[in-house]
Amino acid sequence: MTTRASHLSAIAFMLSAVALFALMDAGLKLLAPHYPPLQVAALRGLSSLPLVLVWVLWTAKPNTLWRVHWPLHLLRGALGIGMMFGFVYGLRSMPLSTAYAITFVAPMLVTAMAGPFLGERVGPRRWTAIVVGLVGVLVILRPTGQGMATLGGLAILVAAICYAASAITVRLLAQRDSIQAMVLWFIVLLSLGAGAMAAPNWLPLRSADLWVIAGVGVAGSLAQVALTEAFQRGEASLIAPLEYSALVWGVCLDLALWHVLPDGVTWLGAGIIVISGLYLLRREKVHAETEHP
Repeated sequence: MTTRASHLSAIAFMLSAVALFALMDAGLKLLAPHYPPLQVAALRGLSSLPLVLVWVLWTAKPNTLWRVHWPLHLLRGALGIGMMFGFVYGLRSMPLSTAYAITFVAPMLVTAMAGPFLGERVGPRRWTAIVVGLVGVLVILRPTGQGMATLGGLAILVAAICYAASAITVRLLAQRDSIQAMVLWFIVLLSLGAGAMAAPNWLPLRSADLWVIAGVGVAGSLAQVALTEAFQRGEASLIAPLEYSALVWGVCLDLALWHVLPDGVTWLGAGIIVISGLYLLRREKVHAETEHP
């Protein structure tokens, strides 16, 4: 495959992954009013597990799935539960597009955490981009008392922090474990951990929600495969900015399913976060080229 064809296929897979994750998140928002957040988190994992198992066993040798760095996998599983709990809790009270706008700060938090946890040097320009991105989050949350500084908004921010910390564990695990092992054990630990904590307050599933749960499982599984293919075919600097296309999907789904749109202040905050995020990605690319010319 030529470089151009490889780049185009990476872009196509990444856009597909973002769209599928958006459909999965819309399913989670549909479930959120009817079940406790931990139960929804467990259902997200359990619904994806059969398809993930098929993909993992089809593409990996079984013995490679057991010889892994268990402490980091357990930590990532715990962070995943926190991420899903916060995200689902927040979706109860705000549009999907607003939740996405807040979570866009996660890549900046990854860069901020890479310094102390991975020993990576983060220069003043990148720190400036991180601070500007956090200002964008404050614009959306409006902590003056009139806006979105609610428990829901703060829960989404906690979810973004858990996601960023989980991404750091992925960088460490990628040096020793396969992608299949990381995907499998994340889903298994999310299902078991969230399921165990949700068990005391587990509510019976409504028959009308079964198709939504099935859709969450299918969309989540296909999205994971598409995301893996995207990062295998293209450089992170090429495809990472495409994550911001989630905002388009969020707006479209909000309008189609819930007939709501973000207000002007949310658009302003989202714009600040996206611009600072794109600048940060550009600086990281320049930094990588300087270190490895």
